[in-house]
Amino acid sequence: MHHTAAEILENADIKPTPNRILVIRSLLAAESPLSLLELEKDLQTLDRSSISRVLALLLEHGAVHAMEDGRGITKYEICHSDHHCSVSDMHAHFYCEKCNRVFCFEDINAPEINIPDAFQVRSVNFMIKGICPDCRQAQ
Repeated sequence: MHHTAAEILENADIKPTPNRILVIRSLLAAESPLSLLELEKDLQTLDRSSISRVLALLLEHGAVHAMEDGRGITKYEICHSDHHCSVSDMHAHFYCEKCNRVFCFEDINAPEINIPDAFQVRSVNFMIKGICPDCRQAQ
């Protein structure tokens, strides 16, 4: 079940402000995870530092996932868990080496790895790289 921007903020115990709602709505409308630069282009009324502050808060409260795409760029997407996201909520992504798009494979969970108890895992980057169907067909 997908939630509204206000519900996502409420579930994460974050006060809904106009900037936060704008960032959440942009992430919800996206077909794939967005980078800071992509958010900045989409949200021309907000500057980079405002978007960065919102993303940092959303990450801290588990309302978004961050992952590195195939080029080393951090991308963000909404966590659709009803509670704070955990490693078991993370899923696989596919990076196309031709068109640089990132695809979500929400049905493929990130593998659970037995990390020593002294370590606290905050995120897992499960990125698969290759050529997407559109680029393969164009070859």
